[in-house]
Amino acid sequence: MSKAWKHFKTITYHKYLVAKGCFRIGLFKQGILHDLSKYSPSEFLVGMKYYQGDRSPNNAEREVKGYSSAWLHHKGRNKHHYEYWIDYSTKSVPGGMAPVAMPDKYIAEMMMDRIAASKVYLGEKYTDDAPFQYYIKGADNVPLHPDTKEKLEKLLAMLANEGEVETFDYIRREILHK
Repeated sequence: MSKAWKHFKTITYHKYLVAKGCFRIGLFKQGILHDLSKYSPSEFLVGMKYYQGDRSPNNAEREVKGYSSAWLHHKGRNKHHYEYWIDYSTKSVPGGMAPVAMPDKYIAEMMMDRIAASKVYLGEKYTDDAPFQYYIKGADNVPLHPDTKEKLEKLLAMLANEGEVETFDYIRREILHK
């Protein structure tokens, strides 16, 4: 099977899982529109070239080139990535860049994205703790606004401890429809 077909199947399955999660919490439009940019030539061709099946092709491209052109394209078009919410700061911040608080609906979509990515790459080894463990590995280097960080960590811990049913119900009831 060609890398193009395998990559297409992987991103489509990921998109399906995110849509399924978004629909469960009431984010119908976001579920449908999630990650459409992955099908654009700028992202799809790179994903196909660096496809490995067990991790993001963006990481493989980054290892070869020192950056990922597909990721740079993707993060600027998809509001469920915290990197989209980094802006120049008007305050004295080292580097002049600062995270902006993400709207709740994008934090919720980011949760669905993290769950889906864990399910795709871990397969049968997936547990509800996996998205939290993946987050913890890189948490020290994540430039999140304090409010976004607090909400994301609370939801990831809730998922790990209480499972999808409780967490999705909480997101739908307390985060999105308060």
